[in-house]
Amino acid sequence: MDTEAQPTERDRSSRPAATEETSAARGPEGRSRFALVSRITDWLPGGWITLTLLVCLLFLLLLNAFVLQPFQIPSGSMERGLRIGDRVLVNKLAYRFGAQPQRGDVVVFDGTGYFGDADYIKRVVGVGGDHVVCCDKEGRIQVNGRSVDESAFLYPGDDPSSVSFDLVVPEGTLFLLGDHRSASSDSRDHLGSPGGGMIPVGEVIGRADWIAWPSDHWTRLERPDAYARVPEPDGAHG
Repeated sequence: MDTEAQPTERDRSSRPAATEETSAARGPEGRSRFALVSRITDWLPGGWITLTLLVCLLFLLLLNAFVLQPFQIPSGSMERGLRIGDRVLVNKLAYRFGAQPQRGDVVVFDGTGYFGDADYIKRVVGVGGDHVVCCDKEGRIQVNGRSVDESAFLYPGDDPSSVSFDLVVPEGTLFLLGDHRSASSDSRDHLGSPGGGMIPVGEVIGRADWIAWPSDHWTRLERPDAYARVPEPDGAHG
């Protein structure tokens, strides 16, 4: 008796058919894509290397436009934390999905028409509805009646402000100060300018989250605890 298993007629017919069907469905599409890429690389000087570099460049451009943007610190207004020449990474998604800037955030914004025709980096001290006063009996800034201890990030030897002010931040705007108060042109210096020294939230490019360069200064920029106990302004909801 022949005990070796014999393939049935169904076995012989079904397997090649499946292979042929898969090849017919996927083969032409795959070959056409490969042919297209081959034509592009044949056309480009440098071939595959140039194509790879172009893809990487496109990725970086998209990343810069929508996710992370490097920003070089142009002045000493944010010392001691941010030094001249430092490069920070600005998170452009931080406020794009309903989130709002919070007190203590370091933000980059377009100051055109408010501070000057340039991008600036400052710390958020007051948000919409906040009552900001300088200064209390100990020389500290008050926000909504709460004195704020800024010693953790204020430039050594600087007072919280040499300019007195008593204001309410309009809704949808921010009151911003540099950490190096004696070397910073900020909301205090533009109280009589268009917008009253306030920056609309819509002009904020993003939140500075990391110091990326130089490498020995690499660090994450955390929101300080100084504003954690500041109460919400009167009439605020949520």
